[in-house]
Amino acid sequence: MKAPVFIKKSCFAVLAVTLMALLVVSCSDDKEKIAKTAPVKTVFNPFDHSHDGTVTAVEKHKFEDAFAAQCVAREIKNSVNKDSDAESAAKPCSCIAHHMVKDLTDEEVEKYLTEHENPRSLQIKFDAAAYHCTQAPVANKGFTIFNAPKPKEEKSFFNKFF
Repeated sequence: MKAPVFIKKSCFAVLAVTLMALLVVSCSDDKEKIAKTAPVKTVFNPFDHSHDGTVTAVEKHKFEDAFAAQCVAREIKNSVNKDSDAESAAKPCSCIAHHMVKDLTDEEVEKYLTEHENPRSLQIKFDAAAYHCTQAPVANKGFTIFNAPKPKEEKSFFNKFF
């Protein structure tokens, strides 16, 4: 029986492809690839503050004072009565500065104190601190969730007289 031409050609093609694959794999040299590759660079992550330097208490205090003073100056800029407005703006501004100091990075302190810049991260922290500091406390006047209403006492006819 004679094999069809198609089967002969396909067997020859499979044999040729296998031979080429074996030659390509056997000719590779891993040692040269390792020596030629560049060192891996880490990708900058702006939210990863684990490698940042620590901010000292003196720098935090300088930042807090400078930021509170700038906040008060910004609030009384177009004010008519600057003295009374400065007193009323001092408390929220110091609260905002105090909340911002809690999670400062050394880059933010450096940009603010030495370069006199306000990075976007400081603006975000300012917005969050301003929301926290300017909210009026909600007064709970005797209302608690867990108190059940007291049952009404039934007054009998004789309790009215005594």
